[in-house]
Order: sequence, then structure tokens, then C-alpha cells
Amino acid sequence: MGPHEGRDGRYLPISEHAMIGDMRSVALVGVDGTIDWYCCPRFDSPSVFAAILDADRGGAFRLAAAVPARTKQFYFPDTNVLITRFYAADGVGEIQDFMPILGDSTEADRHRLIRRVLCVRGTMPFSAVVAPRFDYGRSPHTIRRQDGLLVFESPQLTLALTASVPVTDDGTDARAEFTLSEGETAVFALDRVDGGLAPRDCPAREAAEQFELTVCYWRRWLSQSRYRGRWREMVHRSALTLKLLTYAPTGAIVAGPTTSLPEQLGGERNWDYRYVWIRDAGFCVYAMLRLGFTTEATAFMDFLSRHVSLRGGDQAPLQIMYGIDGRTDLPEQELPHLEGYRGSAPVRIGNAAVDQLQLDIYGALIDSIYLYDKWVQPISSDRWEEVHDLVDWVCDHWDTPDEGIWETRGGRKNFLFSRLMCWVAIERAMRMANRRGLPADLRRWREARDAVYHWIMKKGWSPERGAFTQHEGEDVLDASVLMMPMMKFVAPTDPKWLSTLEALSADLVSDSLVYRYDPKVSPDGLRGDEGTFSICSFWYVEALTRAGRLDEAQLAFGKMLTYANHVGLYAEQIGQTGEQLGNFPQAFTHLALISAAFNLDRALG
Repeated sequence: MGPHEGRDGRYLPISEHAMIGDMRSVALVGVDGTIDWYCCPRFDSPSVFAAILDADRGGAFRLAAAVPARTKQFYFPDTNVLITRFYAADGVGEIQDFMPILGDSTEADRHRLIRRVLCVRGTMPFSAVVAPRFDYGRSPHTIRRQDGLLVFESPQLTLALTASVPVTDDGTDARAEFTLSEGETAVFALDRVDGGLAPRDCPAREAAEQFELTVCYWRRWLSQSRYRGRWREMVHRSALTLKLLTYAPTGAIVAGPTTSLPEQLGGERNWDYRYVWIRDAGFCVYAMLRLGFTTEATAFMDFLSRHVSLRGGDQAPLQIMYGIDGRTDLPEQELPHLEGYRGSAPVRIGNAAVDQLQLDIYGALIDSIYLYDKWVQPISSDRWEEVHDLVDWVCDHWDTPDEGIWETRGGRKNFLFSRLMCWVAIERAMRMANRRGLPADLRRWREARDAVYHWIMKKGWSPERGAFTQHEGEDVLDASVLMMPMMKFVAPTDPKWLSTLEALSADLVSDSLVYRYDPKVSPDGLRGDEGTFSICSFWYVEALTRAGRLDEAQLAFGKMLTYANHVGLYAEQIGQTGEQLGNFPQAFTHLALISAAFNLDRALG
């Protein structure tokens, strides 16, 4: 494929990317060898390459065969090292893309991106263009040469490019044209060199060593997995993806590594996901523990105790999201100079939903603490005091209208899912207190827990629809109620639940794909439609599994796997013709895949 073939106009489909990273930041690499997205040195830093949000102004690192070639992309087995292969008339070449990981360091400053180019058969000409556009394309930069390196300098960030082939520059971009014969290698390395970090060379031998060490790191990490089921490759790819979305210096877990990839092409549903959602991270801990990865759960618990302080007074004690360093202020702004992915404006950074009230986060968090306490190690007395305070607060506030799990901007309502997760928060805390004899106002907690239960059974149930509904007062359906049996609130074979499952299947399911709700009947304050929500599709698989409908569950799961991209990654949503939509890849989708696979495996025996 030529340099722009396969790019619809100027953009690759979202799914035509793979991700590399080092638990500090990530880069998205297109199937044509172009790095379209990269923030340095952290997930939430301003972008250096953002061609995925503006093909002209965003900046990119292009590297490809300089002749027509077919391309294929795959991960080096059991790792996050990416191989992009080029098949041309006179030879076969490949790029090995990775960010070196040399041991379990939590230092924040070290940061390097390596691109090794190899000719594996015949001969192949390559061309490279390194065109950084700092600070989301807002900051100018200069180029200077120093000790054989090319240094890109901007007010906020300085990067040094090492290349083993001759590189020219025009003061803004760097270029290289070179030909390799079978067995020959070229190396490009991009290093952060400000903040007291000295520029360093990257000779071919060192790049080869770092490749080996990085492969070893990922394989050693993955070998801790206890999963031996039918869908090992997909489950392990999801685990590797979740690991890439953790921020090693603090233990934070981001919801997604990108911003503003649209939920509808040309629509306004474009959000910044490079933050820690308490809910997503809580569910992520659950998925990691399921597979036997306890270190990640411990690191996230450390993040909470070090960086998340509970608020007092009239405010809810927790925010719904935090920065990866625990910061609480995430002001949302629009970047009008970027056109957005395929013209889907606005591009947003920061997230105004930080100020919303979402009561379900207390259940997601306390459930993950409960599982950690049960499977990893008993929580500390200090942590129990925090849990106790949170549960007391939930007992007082569970019946407050809130914005709900989907962050709708259409006003607060009495959402069923929010109440369900308040029930989970109280119920799991009671289990911990009972099991370990911890001090708790159990009588008060029990009364609140039962009051929530009765509210859901009376006000969350619609006899007309024969289903549990999205919120009190209207017969609108919502896929989040699929969590009811998973959270052990209702038996998966309860007649009311089975009738709800039928209603959801009829209204929100389209060929195993599940919409989270219908914005036409449940206005969410935004214009336009969206795709099916992939986490809900995996919840549906799990609900069918628990209801004993194993043939349907296996078929729905098999269909969902066909929507993964070529390297097993999922964005947030799936559009009308199977295209991936929304931020990519998304932690929520991958953790739900793990849970669905785990439970379906167990049920199939």
C-alpha cells in the first residue's frame, strides 16, 4: 500500500492502529507504519504527534516502504512490541516499534520510543518523515544538531532523534531515504531530553538489546496469568492492553489513551479519556485480580491512599475522576485549531464531567476493595476507616438524583444503576466487617441496604415493560441493568430478571451488539446518535451465561470477537457497519471481555 492508500482521504480508520507504550505514555501506530498519536512524557501530556486529530496540523512520524507494498501488523507473541511488515515486489521489510521497559521502575522521567527497521528478504527502500507538532500543534519548535543527534526544541518539551541512517531537515521536519538489503537494520530512537536528561545515542546493538529486554519484560509479566481457558489469546491481549493503560509512577489506570476520537463521525460526542475514572479503574482491578495479577491491584490501592483524599462537607467524598497524579482539577477546553478526526469537531482536552455526581462509583470502588481484601491481602485499619466513612455517606445519600454511569448532560435523575451500586457498596462493606470482625454500624447499614433493595424492586420495576428500567418515572430501558445479576443483586434466573433480559434483547440488542440506551427516548443533552457500546455487549454475554443460555452466550461472544481489530483491540463503540468508534483502545471494553470470557469458560466446564 502506498503512503496514503488505505487512508480514507487523509485518515486511517480508527481500528487500523495498534498501540505501544511503557506504562507512562503510549503511541498509536497505523497499519501503514505512521505514528498518528503520541503524548510525551505522560498519557495526559500535550501531544507531539496528533495526526489522528488533524492530518495537516497534528504532526506524525511516518516510516514506510518507499515502493508499493502490502502491509500486515501483529504483536510479537505475548508482548506489547509491535511488528509492521511490508511485502513488496523485491523484498519484505518490517518495523519493530516499542518503548523500552528495563525492569519495574516507577520513575517518571525516563522516556524513549524505538523504531527498528529490518529488511528480512530481498531489498527494500524506505522513507521516514519525523514531523512533531508540540502542544497539540500550538507550539512552534526549532531543530538543532548536537553530537550527531537532531534535537527538536519547543518551549514545553525537547526531544532528540537518533538515526543510524543520514537524516536531513528543513528546520521543522526531519527526513530520511534509505535502502536496506536482507539482514540489514536501521534504527530511529526518539528520547525526551529536557528536565536535566542528557541526549543519548542509540546504536543498533543497544536497540537490539532493548528489544530483547522489553520482550522478556512482557513475557515475564504475562506468565503470571492464571487464565487457561478457550479464549487465551484474546484474554491475554486484553490484559496486556490494560497493563499499558496503567501509569507506573503512581499506579493510576486511565480509561483510554486518546482524546476526542468521535462516538459519531461528524458529531460532538468527543471526550478526553486520559484520566482515572474511579469506576473504570475499580472494574479494571476486578479483571486483573480474576487473572491473578495482584501487583496492579496493589498499585491502584496505593494510588488511592496516596493521591485521592476524601472530601468533606456538603460535597460527595469522591470525584468521579482524577488526574494520573491524583489532581482534582481537569478543566475542559476546546482546541478550535484542530479539525478533529475526519472533521469531527470539537477536539476537547480536560473533562468537565469531573464535577458530576455519579453515585455508582462507590459500589465499583468498594467492590474492588472487597475483592482485594479477599484475594490479595486484608486491607489496613486506615483503609477500613475510609471505607466506613464512604459507606456512612452512601447510607445518607443513596436516594439523591445523579448524572448516572453514562455521564449524560441531560440533568439528574433517579437512575437504577446508581442505586444498584449503592447497594453493592453497603453490602460488600458489611461482608468485610462480618468476615474480619471490623467495627461497623451494621444495623444502620442493613436498614439502608434493604431500603435500596426495596426502592429498586418497587420503583425500578415497570410492570408494563416487564423489565427493570433506566430511572424512576419512565419506562426507558438501559443496558447498565445487565449488571444486576453480576453484582449478585438478583438471581440470574429470577423471573423478573429473565423478563428484563428479554426486553433488553428486543429493544437494545442488534446482532449481539448492545446499545447503552436509546437517546431518542432518553434524551442525554447531546445531539446525534452513537454506536453500540462494547462493554454492554460483553455484559450481555455474561448475563446470558449466568441465565444458563450458554449456546446464545457463546454465539454472542464469538460475534463480538469478530469486531476486534487486526491485533485484538477495541475502541469504546462499534458503528453501523462494524467500524470502531470513540477513544481507542478502551479499558472498559477489554476488562469486560476478560470477565465475560472467564465466566463463560467456567460455565462451559
